Amino acid sequence: MTSMFTPLKSVQSLVLAGIMATAALAATAQTVAPAAPATAGAPAKAGGHHGDHMGRHDPAQMQARIARHQAELKAKLKLTPAQEGAWTAFTASRQPPVHGARPDRAAMKAEFDKLTTPERIDKMRALRAQRVAEMTAAMDKRGEATKTFYAALSPEQQKVFDSQRMGRGGMGHGGHHGQHHKG
Repeated sequence: MTSMFTPLKSVQSLVLAGIMATAALAATAQTVAPAAPATAGAPAKAGGHHGDHMGRHDPAQMQARIARHQAELKAKLKLTPAQEGAWTAFTASRQPPVHGARPDRAAMKAEFDKLTTPERIDKMRALRAQRVAEMTAAMDKRGEATKTFYAALSPEQQKVFDSQRMGRGGMGHGGHHGQHHKG
C-alpha cells in the first residue's frame, strides 16, 4: 500500500510545482517597467529570426518595443492635431496591464497542500478561467479602442494602418507567423 502513496505524492508535487511556476511566470511577465530608450545601433540578437523570443517577457524590452512601434506608426500615419486625442487613447489601450505583487509562493503551496487532487484540479481550472476572462476583457478593450482610433483616420491613413497588420501580432510586425514589416 505504501508504494501507491509515493507516486501520488510525486504527481501532487509535480502538479503543485507546475501551478507555482505558471503563476510565477505570469506574475513576472505582467510586471511593467518604464520604457527603455530604443537604440539605433543595438547589436542584432543571436539565434536568427526567432532569437529574440526569450526576451519577449522582459518588461523593459517589451516597453521599448511597444514605444518604437508606436513611434514608427505615428510617423507613417502623419496624424493631424485633431487626431492626437484618438491616438493617445489608442496607445494607452495598447499598454500591458499592471498587475499586483507576485503571489506568495509559500502561501500558495500551503493552500494547495491542504487540497485533495480533485480540489487542486478545480482550483487550477478556476485560476485558468479567471486568467482567460481577464485576457479576453483586455483584448476586447484593445479591439474597441483600435476601432475607435481607426474611425478617426482618413481613408489614406486607414490604408497605412491596415498595412501594419494591427490584428496579427502587434504594431507593424508579423507576430508569430514569420511575416516581416514591409515598408
